[in-house]
Amino acid sequence: MFKLIKNIIFGFRFKRAVKKADSLHHITHRKYMVLVINKKLEVLSKKEVKEFVRGGIFRKGTTVSDIEKRALYITL
Repeated sequence: MFKLIKNIIFGFRFKRAVKKADSLHHITHRKYMVLVINKKLEVLSKKEVKEFVRGGIFRKGTTVSDIEKRALYITL
């Protein structure tokens, strides 16, 4: 029962993140990704991800393509 409730909450949060990514893509025409960072759904543009990789936020050796493969949703 507890797992069902957690899955329902995750579904609502995922839908909200996808809507946010789509709306930002529509406004800025950038590629946006929905990622799980620190157990939270984050919406980041590909440009922001590149800056984070360059700045050392992600583990050493991680590339933008690795992060893009792990993304739950990517705008086109």
